[in-house]
Order: sequence, then structure tokens, then C-alpha cells
Amino acid sequence: MRREVKYGLIGGSVALVAGVVGGFTLFGGSDESSPQEVRSADGAPGDSSPKVKTGPLTSAEVHTTTRAFLTAWQSGDASKAAALTDSPDTAKSALETFSKQAKFSKVTLTPGKATGGTVPYTVAARIDFKGATAPVSYRTSMDLERDTSTGKPRVAWKPAVLHPDLAKGDELRTGEAEAPPIKAVDRNGTELTPASHPALAGVLESLRDKYGDKTDGKPGVELFIHRAKAAKAAEQQPDKTLKVLSKGTPGTLKTTLDAGLQTAAENAVKGKKEASATAIKPSTGEILAIANSPAKGFSVATQGSLAPGSTMKIVTAAMLMDKGMTSPGKAHPCPKYVTVGGWKFQNLDKTEIPKGTFAQSFAASCNNAFISQAEKLSDDDLTKEARDVFGIGLNWQTGIPTFDGNVPVQSDAQMAASLIGQGGVRMNPLNVATLAATVRAGSFHQPYIVSPSLDNRTLAKAPRAMKPGTAAGLKSLMRLTATSGTAAEAMSGVGGDIGAKTGSAEVDGQKKPNAWFTAYRDDLAAAAVVPASGHGGSNAGPVVRAILTAG
Repeated sequence: MRREVKYGLIGGSVALVAGVVGGFTLFGGSDESSPQEVRSADGAPGDSSPKVKTGPLTSAEVHTTTRAFLTAWQSGDASKAAALTDSPDTAKSALETFSKQAKFSKVTLTPGKATGGTVPYTVAARIDFKGATAPVSYRTSMDLERDTSTGKPRVAWKPAVLHPDLAKGDELRTGEAEAPPIKAVDRNGTELTPASHPALAGVLESLRDKYGDKTDGKPGVELFIHRAKAAKAAEQQPDKTLKVLSKGTPGTLKTTLDAGLQTAAENAVKGKKEASATAIKPSTGEILAIANSPAKGFSVATQGSLAPGSTMKIVTAAMLMDKGMTSPGKAHPCPKYVTVGGWKFQNLDKTEIPKGTFAQSFAASCNNAFISQAEKLSDDDLTKEARDVFGIGLNWQTGIPTFDGNVPVQSDAQMAASLIGQGGVRMNPLNVATLAATVRAGSFHQPYIVSPSLDNRTLAKAPRAMKPGTAAGLKSLMRLTATSGTAAEAMSGVGGDIGAKTGSAEVDGQKKPNAWFTAYRDDLAAAAVVPASGHGGSNAGPVVRAILTAG
């Protein structure tokens, strides 16, 4: 349950911030504001109650409150320090346990230059744990605000006052690590490290968290942030190592990743402000690559929850064919306008395909060819198809925290919008890659990154297989899209058994839609999203192409 190690080992060179040892550095200037005489409305002295002070804090107020808070905290007077915050009870409890859990002694707090009501400061201390000692130093900050009821300056309490990486419910601890370090290797035995693959930093932390104790490794002693348990498994963050006091022995953990494809995926999203991609093996569900830009932080590729746009038409097309409502060669016009539930839908640029086949409408990604079928469907038809055939929304056991997609039961206009991947439908690149992989394989294989045999977990199973006619029809639709439809430019020159689907998802308040693209080439499937970039084929398409051709 650790992230990147920020500080060196005992015996290494760990320099404290200059000026923090041996005392408490204070701001210069007056300690107190001058007392003010209370006068009545006519200016004469009076005994009327003073008005509550309002407006921004003065520099003197910031200085005085900062010094009082940090002095009380440094001296161990949690009650006095907490009384200067806007949440005295919460602050008192946190301050009382802070040094005990972190095993800190000789805490020194040094404020920096305030900017308005924000005051940065350095926390320097010595860690003492079972005979091992080590210095530690880090910077954080606090915000001071005026209490609206009393007018007095108060520290706006939040866990980051104690450490910048603390969130609600997190704890700073020193002790034996809860899991040994791991040496993660790819499917071919190549070691995977955060240095060689920055996009895997969070994945490797999660793998250590879950599987470190299932290797032959031995834990060391660390200062780390113990993360609070998230309400949803997909949102769980691994613990974060801040300092290693004694090294553990890494245990080797084999993953399904492919180092070459991982590099290709990372390079494909690099340089984009935001982009995410995944690659999986359709015949097995093995995850081959996970990439995000920026590389560090929340993994949109596996935990994101975004409208997938027209990539959802893979599921919708399967549903319509499963129900016998259409087939690739059947006449299936795409009208310019369709009204469902009182909402009028129009195609992009008001285009239409008045006499086309379903294959032509799919390859052109013409929205109203799908929306026009809404009133013939039950509210839960799309939900069932997504779950029972494509595995979306089942409880995936991938080996790392993932959001497994959601296609809620909706009605009227919202249900119609869901048919084209809008409405309440939510997915990420891992989910969308699985859609393409299911088409290529003919059945759903739950994605995973570590073999289920390691911990005897049960992979999710789709309740039913795709009908043979539907499977063949979908492959022909996706091949047509890849060769002469909206995905043709991105897939040009890509050989083998190929299929693709583009998507553009509208987002309120966003000038350009989120660009989506998913495709397969033989036994390799990939998907990517590039938010707020425009058309899927020209923006997310090149990312997927780079992954497919690297494989």
C-alpha cells in the first residue's frame, strides 16, 4: 500500500530545510494588534457591544494566529492549537495522534512568507522506532480565514495541515510496512519500475498493496500514509511510502503486462494534456498496457467514469441484432431528426442516410439510426445486453482497483441518448477496449493484470454468449468501419483481422467533445480517450493505432 519513495534511507544524505533545527522561526513585526476603544454611534465612549469584524485578514492577524497555532502545536499543546482552528474537536484528535502514530520527536515548525491568508511552513522532526532513527522534513501550508460569527482569524482545518498528502481519514504512520516491496515483471520477465514506466507508478503501488504478502518478499520499516478505506473499491488509493527506515526484501510478482506495448502506449499519450489508453488480449482478457497523461495521479484508463460516446454503438448494435431488429445488410435509414420522449435529436451537421443499410449507418456512426429504435425497446434492454454479453457493470476482479462500467436502466430521452453512449452510460478505456475484445473473441473475457490463481479469486463471467449471427455481424460492421468508415484514416495500412469504432462524447460546458477510439488487430484490442479534443478518429485514433502496430 505504498507509492513512490520520496526520501532516502538511513545513512543517506537527507538535508533538512535550512533554519529548521534548534528553534522555531517566527515572523518579525508586532505580535498584537493595537486595542481599540469601543465608542457609541455619536463617537463618545460607550458600553455597546462591538461589531463583528469582517473583511480580509490583516497581516498582523495572520502573523499572530500563525505563531500562536504553530507554537502550541510544537509544544505539544493540542487543545490550545485546536482552539485556533475552525474545527477544534477534529483538530485536537488529529494533533494528539499525529506524532504518536508517525513516531516523531523533536518536532520543529518553521513558517515561511504568507501570501494573503495562506501560510507555508516546514515540519522537521526525528523519527524514533525500535532503535532506528532518521530525520524527516517536508513542507505544507495552512489557510487562515475570518470566523463569520466571532470575526476572529482561524486556521481552516484539514488533514493537509499535518502533511500535504493527507486526505480525510488518512493517517501518517511509522512502522513495519503492511506489505513487502515487490519486483513486478511483465509477461516475459522484464522488470517494470516507476522509473522505466511512469504511468505504472500507481498500478505498481496497488499491486504491492494487494499481492506483496503473497510473494516471498519481506517488509521493511517505513514512514507512510495509510489511506482511508474508500466507499467504492474503484476509488481506493494505495498507501504511500514517504521514507524508508530499513529496506525490505522485494518479492517477484508476475503480471500480464507487456513492457513493449506499455512503452508504446505511454509514448502514444505522451505530450497530450489529457489522454488515457489500455490494451488487452481478447482471447484471455489479460491486460497488456495501461497509460495515462499525465502519468501520475488518478488513472482514468482504469478508474475513469466518462460517457463513451459512439463506441457504445457496439453494444447497441449487438442488442438490435440479438433482438432481430436489424442486420448489416438490412435497410436501416438514418433520418436527420428523431423525437423521443419530447426531445428532438439531430445528427452531426444535420446529415442523414435516407436509404442506407445498417452497415452504412454503423460505419458512418450516424446517431439517429440507433436513436430511432428507442421506442421499440424496453427500458432495460441496453442494460441487459451490456451486462449479460459484454460484462459491463459486473464485479471485475482485475487485481487492481477498477471502475467496471455502468449502463443504468433509463427511459424516454435518456434511454435514447444511452443508445449512442450519452445519457447515464459511463465507461473508461479499459471498459471500451473490452467491448472491442468481446467482438474479436466472440465472448466476454474479464480483464485481469495478475493471474487469478495467485489468490484464488473468481473472474466475472457474462451470463450468456453472443449469438453466432450477432458475433459475425458485429465483426463485419467493425471491419467496414476500419476500412471505409469513420475509423479508416486511423486504421489505414493496419493489416490482419481488424475492426474499429470511433466515438465523440458531448460534455456540458465543453467546447469540444471527448474523443474515443477502440479497435482490434488479431489478438490485440485497445481503446483510448482524449478529452475535449474533438472527433474520435483523428484524435484518439492515432493513439490506438500506435498500440496496435507496436504489437
